[in-house]
Amino acid sequence: MLSLCAAAPASAQLPSVQPKRTLGVWLTNSPSRLYYDRQSLIRAMDELKAAGFNAIYPNVWSRGTTFHRSRFAPVEPALKKAGLQLDPICTLTQQARQRGMKVIPWFEYGLMEPADAAIVRQQPEWVLARADGNTFMTMHGKNMVWLNPAHPEVRERFIGLVVEVMKRCRMDGLQLDDHFAWPVKLGYDPYTSALYETQTGAPPPKDHTNRYWMTWRRRQLTGLLRALRERLEKESLPQRISLSPGPFRFAYNHWLQDWELWAVGELIDDLVVQNYAYSLKGFAKDLNQSALRKARQWGLPVQIGVLAGFGKRTTPIPVLAEKKRLSNEQGYGVIYFYWEGLWGVHSGKEGSIYRRKALQEMGSQNQ
Repeated sequence: MLSLCAAAPASAQLPSVQPKRTLGVWLTNSPSRLYYDRQSLIRAMDELKAAGFNAIYPNVWSRGTTFHRSRFAPVEPALKKAGLQLDPICTLTQQARQRGMKVIPWFEYGLMEPADAAIVRQQPEWVLARADGNTFMTMHGKNMVWLNPAHPEVRERFIGLVVEVMKRCRMDGLQLDDHFAWPVKLGYDPYTSALYETQTGAPPPKDHTNRYWMTWRRRQLTGLLRALRERLEKESLPQRISLSPGPFRFAYNHWLQDWELWAVGELIDDLVVQNYAYSLKGFAKDLNQSALRKARQWGLPVQIGVLAGFGKRTTPIPVLAEKKRLSNEQGYGVIYFYWEGLWGVHSGKEGSIYRRKALQEMGSQNQ
């Protein structure tokens, strides 16, 4: 605790006026039953508030489906079965905001769709392809495809989906992640090849890592991000865009996400960099990447995405506490992935009772 004595330097801030760091968590429907029971949603918000959380990031776009009746995509099958009247996203939003927590809807799947999605069958010209013509990528153990961010109809659909969600209930912004991307091996489909040749006078280079070819595709993705911001402004909707990419070099070299440029160009307002390194040494190293330091220098709020637990991987509380400390020490907030990894079904050997109590103690430092 700071000593409020006369000897304190003039530049020191009182604890009461220091900006509160973000302590948030991603919430999803998979694998979780959270979205399908109203009482579970309310209880979750009570528990998170008690543990010092001040922001939630509920998944609103997953596996090519939505959690409301949409003009652009089918309703998530399990919610359709449970009943759309549950309205999990707006229920979460209302309950969280009543408890003083910010709500940032998370468009998890971005431009990615299941390979067997109806939209993929109906609009094959929207899909990006490798040089060999293959469109599939294996993600999360399933075949996925990527819709083309340079295609005007893809842009209109994606922006329309975001606007539709944001109009349903009062939100505090939105979040895109590493699936708002252009996978670097893709871009040899007929539409992209023709567009590139029209603009440059030559077909796409065979080498997908060609720097000019990478830059051209990155600019198309940037154009979609800019168009999204313009549409949000036109619709008088919250324009605060959070981006949750991986470390910079990986994000650009694999996904063409130039988040350093997006930060400088004021196309994003908040950065949540995923740091899922197993070891504390690796975690600390990723905290010191140059692009992350630059983002702070530019005044961009920076949070670190920390794995709490997922599947068979649960981060023990002592390690989780140290990762939070290391992040906070450098001025970063923390967003945990994900709800069920805190004290839910992915509590691991420590168990939910122990983890909930420990995380409440850790979170109390944030209040």
